[in-house]
Amino acid sequence: MILIDFIVLWIHIFSAIFFVGGSFFIWLVVVPASFKITDDEKLRTRIVGLIGKQFALFTDITLAILVITGIYNATWYLNYDVSNLFDTNYGQTLLAKIILVGIMIIILYGNNIYHGKRIMQMAREGRFEEMRRLRKWSHFFSYITLALLMIITILAVALQFYL
Repeated sequence: MILIDFIVLWIHIFSAIFFVGGSFFIWLVVVPASFKITDDEKLRTRIVGLIGKQFALFTDITLAILVITGIYNATWYLNYDVSNLFDTNYGQTLLAKIILVGIMIIILYGNNIYHGKRIMQMAREGRFEEMRRLRKWSHFFSYITLALLMIITILAVALQFYL
């Protein structure tokens, strides 16, 4: 492995740690703590929404870095031969990871763009009952995203056994 490959792989792994760890931190720490901060649903939604929005600025950049470094890493992992995606166990595992990353990105951004903005708007307007129903759907899609992140991480580890 040449130095540039090592550096790009390190950037990829560090970005994955930030992205995956941050996502779980939001759901395991920030959301539960928001219930301890205040009983005011409007304020609590605003707090979590602002933290999520701030986190999104970094995750957008991190996700772009993950995709770019992932493509770079895939080229040398596959020995610069795309057919290895279909002809080798390693390639098939990598292909599964690529597909799941694509699905995860669609669900993540679809959920954030559609549900996130509407939930914040409903909280500002005091439409709490409607907001709670929408939030259940948002949480459902968020849990799918977290599950996909775990599977993607498992596939990333599995890829190391093919080297």
